[in-house]
Amino acid sequence: MIEPGSTIGILGGGQLGRMLALSAASMGYRVHVLAPEAELPAGDVAAQVTRAEYGDLAALDRFAASVDVVTFEFENVDTLAIRHLAAQVPVRPGVASLEVAQDRLAEKTFVAGLGGRPTPFRAVDDRHGLDAALADLGCPAVLKTRRFGYDGKGQVRLRSPDEADAAFAAIGGQPAVLEAWVTYSHEFSVVLARGATGDIAVWPVPHNVHVAGVLDTSQVPAPAEILAQAAEAEALARRVADALGHVGVLTLEFFATADGPCFNEMAPRVHNSGHWTIEGARASQFENHIRAICGLPLGSTEMTAPSVLMRNLLGDDVHDWHQILADARAHLHLYGKSAVKPGRKMGHVTWL
Repeated sequence: MIEPGSTIGILGGGQLGRMLALSAASMGYRVHVLAPEAELPAGDVAAQVTRAEYGDLAALDRFAASVDVVTFEFENVDTLAIRHLAAQVPVRPGVASLEVAQDRLAEKTFVAGLGGRPTPFRAVDDRHGLDAALADLGCPAVLKTRRFGYDGKGQVRLRSPDEADAAFAAIGGQPAVLEAWVTYSHEFSVVLARGATGDIAVWPVPHNVHVAGVLDTSQVPAPAEILAQAAEAEALARRVADALGHVGVLTLEFFATADGPCFNEMAPRVHNSGHWTIEGARASQFENHIRAICGLPLGSTEMTAPSVLMRNLLGDDVHDWHQILADARAHLHLYGKSAVKPGRKMGHVTWL
């Protein structure tokens, strides 16, 4: 058990780290953030900040000596850095969760091995491999880089095999997976927290709506079409968490289809579709992540209101803050980012 008053190290300095740090502080923990960027939303609310590359072993050694446990706010951290830190201090979740989540091919293969139903996919190692995959799966289809893709980045939709050259060039000719286009009625996610002793807490599944590959809204309770598939999806998420020995929050995204829940992708961390839990649940995803990595009992995931809606504030949406604050039902979260860019996540608002 990592007792209150200890220091939690967070790899990554974005808004997820910021909200983790705020939850940690409310329970009496200090936070030390390590990240390379000049502007760090998490750094604004942390007790200590180290600006260093994740491969800087000397910086990692100093970081490890200053903290009692390490976690991460995004999954694109080099696993070599995680292994280096893990030799000196507990790292939760562990490297197994990262290795699976960092590679879409490994992720889908892993979930299928646990009885999940991923979107039909084929590995694409080169341009010739894309032709073979298209011959198997047909069009429309989605070509995604195996690594380092998020929020619609690193992927392109193919409507015809004639677009193969352009699609492969658009992802930089990287190793990829081709996914068949899935017909679905809704998108949803299972967000759970798993403790060090294997105890699991699961939040109600939200109905997620994406625009241009970026999450727009999450709402609970989800409609009946999702709720009918939630138990099967939750059972798979529990198997994934147990198989990985995951400690902390884990998120699996799904499509609701005529054949049941179709697995899309996973994130071994707190997730945008769980932001509604800050006000909408008795214990938020951020609080339960801190509880889990510190070996504390998990908090209740019970809803605090009959209905909750979360909407991301992207780009210029952030300027609506005055109007949002005038709404008595609204809870505004701004991330402290200075540069406003189209599609950039600047904050979110939750209505109870």
